Amino acid sequence: MKKITFGIMLFSIMMMISCAPQKQRPDYPETRKGDVVDEYFGNEVADPYRWLEDDMSDETAEWVKAQNDVTFGYLHSIEGRDAIKDRLTEIWDYPKVGSPWKSGGRWFLMKNSGLQNQYVLYLLEDYNDREGEVLLDPNNLSEDGTVALAGLRVSDDGKYLAYSISRGGSDWNEIFVMEIDSREMLGDHIEWVKFSGIQWFKDGFYYSRYPEPKEGDALKGVNENSMVYYHIIGTPQEKDILVYKDPMHPLWGFGVGLTEDREYMLLYTTESTSGNALAFRKVDEPKGVFTPIVESFDDDFSVLDIIDGKFYTLTNHNAPNYRLIAIDPNAPQEENWTDVIPEKDVVLRGVQLTGGKMFASYMKDAHSKIEVYEYNGEYLYDVDAGIGSIGGFSGKKDDNITFYSFTSYTTPSIIYKYDVEKNESEEFDRSAIKFDSDAYETTQVFYTSADGTKVPMFITHKKGLNMNGKNPTILYGYGGFNISQTPAFRISIIPLLENDGVFAVANLRGGGEYGEEWHKAGTLMQKQNVFDDFIAAAEYLIDNKYTSPKRLAIKGGSNGGLLVGAVTNQRPELFAVALPAVGVMDMLRYHLFTIGRYWATDYGTSEDSEAMFEYLIGYSPLHTIKPDVEYPAVLVTTADHDDRVVPAHSFKYIATLQDTYQGANPVMIRIETKAGHGAGKPTEKIIEEITDEYAFIFDNMGVKPY
Repeated sequence: MKKITFGIMLFSIMMMISCAPQKQRPDYPETRKGDVVDEYFGNEVADPYRWLEDDMSDETAEWVKAQNDVTFGYLHSIEGRDAIKDRLTEIWDYPKVGSPWKSGGRWFLMKNSGLQNQYVLYLLEDYNDREGEVLLDPNNLSEDGTVALAGLRVSDDGKYLAYSISRGGSDWNEIFVMEIDSREMLGDHIEWVKFSGIQWFKDGFYYSRYPEPKEGDALKGVNENSMVYYHIIGTPQEKDILVYKDPMHPLWGFGVGLTEDREYMLLYTTESTSGNALAFRKVDEPKGVFTPIVESFDDDFSVLDIIDGKFYTLTNHNAPNYRLIAIDPNAPQEENWTDVIPEKDVVLRGVQLTGGKMFASYMKDAHSKIEVYEYNGEYLYDVDAGIGSIGGFSGKKDDNITFYSFTSYTTPSIIYKYDVEKNESEEFDRSAIKFDSDAYETTQVFYTSADGTKVPMFITHKKGLNMNGKNPTILYGYGGFNISQTPAFRISIIPLLENDGVFAVANLRGGGEYGEEWHKAGTLMQKQNVFDDFIAAAEYLIDNKYTSPKRLAIKGGSNGGLLVGAVTNQRPELFAVALPAVGVMDMLRYHLFTIGRYWATDYGTSEDSEAMFEYLIGYSPLHTIKPDVEYPAVLVTTADHDDRVVPAHSFKYIATLQDTYQGANPVMIRIETKAGHGAGKPTEKIIEEITDEYAFIFDNMGVKPY
């Protein structure tokens, strides 16, 4: 009888398995293979999808459409997608207000009523004016919200507003000028500006630009021959005065800053994302020669202003955790430098000079700490705001009122008004989001990486969540370019948290959480440390029952997209879903596009040496995809106007993955149109993209949301 019962049970189980819906491999578009082969130090490397680097060709456009047809067809058919979008739209719709700031004797504010595609610039009567008057609404600059405000600067006399815009997410900017009182747009129009500030001086401003690119090269061509110009209001761009160029070094970039008293101009020269040269001259000497302070690119130098006749300068020179030094322009040699705020065992992220005080922003274990000093370096007190991220304290040296913001993973932004003289904080504005943040908590843990290094990680979830290994989890990371991942409230993680999910952020080497040494430990031939740190974070979440490989998604953008692509290839069994966004996926050719060469200090290039080539190809996501491997579900995201990390990276990567991986998990690409690397993306597009990501995640984890 027992044997018969067991047989019936076994038959029933087999029938259930056979009747259960099985994943079917999506019908991907066929991607033509070319015969391009490159040679690196005697090693031949095939690049069959090189033709996808031509983002302007008809064939690439047809391929993009075909891929999007498959991807959006899949995403829009997922049950529960509409519920995710509805909830995201609901929680996104609340007023978002920045910190007021004073410039040119006037008060300004950026705010968004809720679902506006772009933030709006308001002119205030004073900082207590909570309504203000619209000065510039970028939402009126395009019907679809894809023209974004990229930067702005008010003239010293408060008469003019110069602002830059970005179209479709591109890094290319255009500068326009408005007369504030009349709201009249002047005829000034500056083009081919990239990575530039706006520095007002008398009846014009300084800016940096590149030559106009060749037709078809605007979004992919190498940016060379940076130049600094001075533009006089009311004149055409071709009449702008050339201030500085260096044709002997076409790959260097140049930018300028001015001291508050407008006596000195600072010239910053860069060749990468790390380190800069620094020089200065008197502003009133238009043909004056710049006096060098630092001529190498080994360290970072940023002049705050001139105090008591000396340049107060933030640097990591001989100070991996940064220090504030004073440089005498009459004796700028290093032996004459003096410490104002010496290096400490925590990272000095920045210093603001406001109201006759110095506000030093420190980072301890990836969260903020604010210390206040006299100009002579005497410590006064801390500004307490809690465990999270604090930013602000901007203003001029004679301003007594300033503002700062506080946020954490569970705390939406709170704006505080700060009286410098009294050392008093007063809550000024608090986000009114429809979300019970008190029901959630963030903990910081320290886990062990492959080489024994302790790495911090923030983990956010519902209070009392059952750690049973079944919680849908997103692990986020970046790990590069000295960029720190500090606590910040993200509307985008709410659908995850509300569905009993876990959001984890690992503070990987390569970032700046513990200063320059932490950064360097994740660069060049130590880049594998970043991947090992991320893999160890995933293993920690699994071992401690936060989740399991069937419920773990990994996400990262740009350098973080590289991270996700690399670890997916190295440890595919750890993850259910991988979301590499706008990633650097071709490590052999990244430096050949737009400004990619600037990343060489973190990555090295395939042209440096045979050893560097071998190291890069050893982790390059494009080149380490393997056959006969069960990959997780992969959703690559990129955009057609991304001229920071050109979309060819993602195109070639997904074409290779679709051709190589023969399993049933979807490996797809979502290509946004009229969007770029991320900055300035309209709210509508953001909500759509996050909706699709969650639909993809939950569907491939077997989770039914809401």
